[in-house]
Amino acid sequence: MAFYYKPLSFLILATLLLSRISFSEATKNGGVTVDLIHRDSPLSPSYDPSTTHFERLRSSFRRSISRQSSLRSASKSPDSFEATLTPIGGEYLIKVSIGTPPVEILAIADTGSDLTWTQCAPCTQCYKQKAPLFDPTKTTTYRSVSCTSQQCQSLGPGSSSCGRSNGCLYQVSYGDSSYSNGDLAVETLTFNSSTTQESVAFPKVVFGCGHNSGGIFNETGSGIVGLGGGSVSIVRQLETTIGGKFSYCLTTLDSKVSSKISFGPSATVAGPGVASTPLVKKSPDTFYYLTLEGVSVGNEALAYNFIPNSKSKASVEEGNIIIDSGTTLTFIPSSLYNELESTLKKSISGNPVSDPQELFELCYELPSNGEFSAPPIIAHFTGADVELTQESTFLEVEKGVVCFTFVPSEDLAIFGNLHQMNFLIGYDLENQKVDFLPTDCSKPQ
Repeated sequence: MAFYYKPLSFLILATLLLSRISFSEATKNGGVTVDLIHRDSPLSPSYDPSTTHFERLRSSFRRSISRQSSLRSASKSPDSFEATLTPIGGEYLIKVSIGTPPVEILAIADTGSDLTWTQCAPCTQCYKQKAPLFDPTKTTTYRSVSCTSQQCQSLGPGSSSCGRSNGCLYQVSYGDSSYSNGDLAVETLTFNSSTTQESVAFPKVVFGCGHNSGGIFNETGSGIVGLGGGSVSIVRQLETTIGGKFSYCLTTLDSKVSSKISFGPSATVAGPGVASTPLVKKSPDTFYYLTLEGVSVGNEALAYNFIPNSKSKASVEEGNIIIDSGTTLTFIPSSLYNELESTLKKSISGNPVSDPQELFELCYELPSNGEFSAPPIIAHFTGADVELTQESTFLEVEKGVVCFTFVPSEDLAIFGNLHQMNFLIGYDLENQKVDFLPTDCSKPQ
């Protein structure tokens, strides 16, 4: 049978293919930088203008509590494959295209997950999404992965099985009882650079083509882009290509400018003012562990493992806190929090009030001039002293009420995204370090 095609369709396909460049070509311009869209930003398709600023804040705080619980469960059971996702979607969304010709999806960018997946046709059971399902029959670069392949084995115990024709099936479950099951495959992923406007293609990336997904997902998102430290995350899969480097710069909550995430040479964080701290290898390897040695309030330093009524300080455990872009608040051990709160109370001259939502333990009435003053707070990571902005440590959570945005925790400590805003933060997996550089993330870096 002769093969016929429509000239116009062929022309469109050829144009799409020619407009994409390889990452090796993109490195001439420093790599690739992509927009990160906060789910509560007016730039997000899930933005609800009928909700108030304070209602959106409260929702993000509640998601933090749920996510911390989810992350805690995964950290205690590293041998079971349980990904970590906040209910009702993550905090940041990223646009990525899959296949040839490329089909754009909007997915959750998650440093607490490894496997990248999207919902695919045909779908046995799928949560509702606004965008069309990705159809693997309409791409020329889709390839299934066999059960005996290294890619399939890298998913870990209990997370893969054999389907028909020896195809690898993946199963992921999340701490909020959400899940996704489907075929493991390789495909071309394409990012549209927000700085050069070029489409940068990464071939043969392992991803999940989900045919059975459910739970508490937002209909604006089509899946997950896994940015964790595990072997199947896109950061690890592209490690030799991007040099094991990615960075992001998170804008403040009221910014009208998108946050940015970079991969490759442009993700290098260097120059005056950079503070570097080691990444600590622990299980599960999905999470990025740092060592927090203490916190300072003004000139008064507080040890991390503060023990009341003890003349000596306990030694600091390495990798005692994870840095996570998907958690808004910062969680620290109750012993350190209590000492921190006590020191702040002595340093702040204001009118204490209760948090109307009973989430935060230290709140003050916002002065009539709108200016609240608190001493600087410095997080002392190993080798890196990171001074946090007052705009993030004390936040107006209700009209006229400002609260301290650290939360006591009895177990898992998390350095949240609220205290990462207006820092260029670089992850260097080859040299096992995280770099912090204070900057205005709303301006070009």
